[in-house]
Amino acid sequence: MISGAALSIRGAGRGHGRARDPHASAAGIGLWVFMGVVTALFSLFIVAYVMRMSGGDAMTIALPWQLWLSTALLVAGSVALQGAGAASRGPGPVRARRLLLAGGLFALGFLAVQLWAWLALLSAQVMPAGNPAGSFFYLLTAMHGLHLAGGLVGWAWTANAAWPDPASSAWRIALCARYWHFMLAVWLVLFALLGWVTPEVARFICGTS
Repeated sequence: MISGAALSIRGAGRGHGRARDPHASAAGIGLWVFMGVVTALFSLFIVAYVMRMSGGDAMTIALPWQLWLSTALLVAGSVALQGAGAASRGPGPVRARRLLLAGGLFALGFLAVQLWAWLALLSAQVMPAGNPAGSFFYLLTAMHGLHLAGGLVGWAWTANAAWPDPASSAWRIALCARYWHFMLAVWLVLFALLGWVTPEVARFICGTS
C-alpha cells in the first residue's frame, strides 16, 4: 500500500508539473510553424540568388575569413543551449544557467563578427550595389542576422524566466535551443551557397551554361 501511495504521489507530481506549463505544447507548434515560414522565405532568396548569379554580369567575391569564426560561434551557441536544456532537466541548475548565458553570448558574438565581415568587405570595395554576389551577401546575412537578433529577444525572455529555477522552464530552454539549431542550419546553407555557388555552377543549375 505504501508503494502504491508513493506511485500515486509521483504520478500526481508529474501531472502537476505538466499543468504548470499549459502553453508548452502550443508554443512548440507555433515555433514549428514560424520556422516553416522562415524556411520558405529563405528558400525563395536562395532560388533568386541562383537565378541572378546565372546572369552574364555576375562575379564571385572572396568571402571574408571572419565568416569561419562567426560560424564557429554559432555552432558553440547551439551546443551550449542544447546542454542548457539537458542540464535544466537534471540536478545542476548552476550548469544550466551558465550554459544558457553562454548560448546568448555566443550569439551576440556571432552578430558582432558578422558586422566585422561586412566591414572587411566594404574595405575591399565590395558594395551592396553593383555585383549581384555582393548584393546578395549583404541581403542574406542581414536577413539571417535579423532573425537571430529576434531569437535573442526570445533568449532574454527565456533566461529571465529560467534563472530562478531552470527546471521549471526546461521547455522554454528546449524551444530556444531548437530555434538556435534551426538558425545554425540556415546559416550553414547560406554559407555554402555564398561560397560555392559560382556563376558557372548557377548557369549549370539553371541550364544556361
